[in-house]
Amino acid sequence: MINTKHLIKVSLAWTSIVYIVCYAGVVVYPPIRGLFIKYSLHADVVFKSDFFSLGYFVSGLIIWNILVMLGVWLFAALFNKIKP
Repeated sequence: MINTKHLIKVSLAWTSIVYIVCYAGVVVYPPIRGLFIKYSLHADVVFKSDFFSLGYFVSGLIIWNILVMLGVWLFAALFNKIKP
């Protein structure tokens, strides 16, 4: 049986760390977005984004943490309910 509360806490910590590193990477070197899309996703998308502020950072962090929390909670609930 998975400890759901602990799993959610660890997942939120990982999500926050990755989000902060990615956000900082884009702030320091903005072309990294296009390079990631081009070389990792094999897509050629041109877009310009200059939405970098504390408000966008905090709102993005909250949204990603909520999405991860719901996904991990669903995983743990199904894992605990479905017997091998």
